[in-house]
Amino acid sequence: MALTPLDIHNKEFGRSFRGYDEDQVNEFLDQIIKDYEANIRENKDLQNQLAAIQERLNHFSSIEETLSKTIIVAQEAADELRNNSKKEAQLIIKEAEKNADRIINESLTKSRKISVEIEELKKQASIYRTRFRTLLEAQLELLGQEDWNAMERIEIEQA
Repeated sequence: MALTPLDIHNKEFGRSFRGYDEDQVNEFLDQIIKDYEANIRENKDLQNQLAAIQERLNHFSSIEETLSKTIIVAQEAADELRNNSKKEAQLIIKEAEKNADRIINESLTKSRKISVEIEELKKQASIYRTRFRTLLEAQLELLGQEDWNAMERIEIEQA
């Protein structure tokens, strides 16, 4: 059992011949009582401070745990958002590539069709030129024939 200031105060010592000076012993005991009481009060204050600090520590530990969980959730959300963004970007790229391929194929098809049409027009122009030349040559030949010259002379003589 711990010694209390009251125990020190009530302590009685036996008397002996040539013993210690009673007043000096009592003064010393009084000083011990004061110091012991001060130590007990200080100990109580320190225990109260320790309890308050422990309570604050628990509070801050709780805040730290909450912040850690929040950071983890935020990191997971950021990772998920990044992954979703990558997937969406890949889908957009694939769609763009499909559209580009479709546009290229349509352009190639149109280009081939136009090439065929150009070749057809060249052939038609060549045929037209040939027919026109043939017609002109035939007309020139008619103009150069004697019958035509004779008609001109008849017209001149009648005039």
